[in-house]
Amino acid sequence: MSRGWMAHSAARRDVGPLLRDWRQRRKLSQMALALDVGVSPRHLSFVETGRSRPSAELLLSMSEHLAVPLRQRNELLLAAGYAPRYSETRLDAPGLDAVRSALQRLLDAHEPYPGLALDRCGNVVLANAAAQRLTTLLPPALLQPRLNIYRASLHPEGFAAVTRNFADWGRHLVHELAWLAESTGDAELAALAEEVMAYPNVAALMAARPQAPSDAGGLVLTCEMQLGAQRLTLFTARAAIGAPRDVTLAELTLELFYPADGASEAALRAAATRA
Repeated sequence: MSRGWMAHSAARRDVGPLLRDWRQRRKLSQMALALDVGVSPRHLSFVETGRSRPSAELLLSMSEHLAVPLRQRNELLLAAGYAPRYSETRLDAPGLDAVRSALQRLLDAHEPYPGLALDRCGNVVLANAAAQRLTTLLPPALLQPRLNIYRASLHPEGFAAVTRNFADWGRHLVHELAWLAESTGDAELAALAEEVMAYPNVAALMAARPQAPSDAGGLVLTCEMQLGAQRLTLFTARAAIGAPRDVTLAELTLELFYPADGASEAALRAAATRA
């Protein structure tokens, strides 16, 4: 994910090459995609080479079969000369009051365990009180301009400094971020991945030979943090809004943290009681 790749992707706006990139990213042949969307392979080839302009309906059909995110579907439509079909509404806009309130209720009901709502790049847009208590451990620089879960977790002055199993957890986060950047073709995600890879602790981690997971017998990978005398072991569960038709809503993810043992649960409940 080099800067050259990002610049090339941002500069190229012809719809044909963009569609070809998405097809190749999903590892589909022209024949397979053509059969899926009901056109001839010849017509699809003409579309990809710019000899034929696809209709908006064909673009949307191909986007659906290629699992193109809504943000990038709008980009494909614009590249072909059509108006975007999907709105992008600020989460604090009045039209999203019901959704925002519902998400905050879900997070608050998750107390005393941490819960976050994240945008496509892992920026925190909503949080419950338990999550906010954890963020007080971070230096102010990592809270500006927005708290980002990847920066906060991987930066050497962030949670990485207290993560006992950083070799496992950090590698998991780096691979996850790289996969998101590659699968979505999102330049902002690619830039974030490049940024965290430059952190000295992450660079050293990824240069080292991967070791067998320290918790090889566990059913899920946990994050083990040493907070003073207290060890906190957490695993996560994720949820998304069903059938979104708005870019903002399509990119939202709920990340809910759960205690992996009795001691961690007692610590979280005690912190809530003190608060």
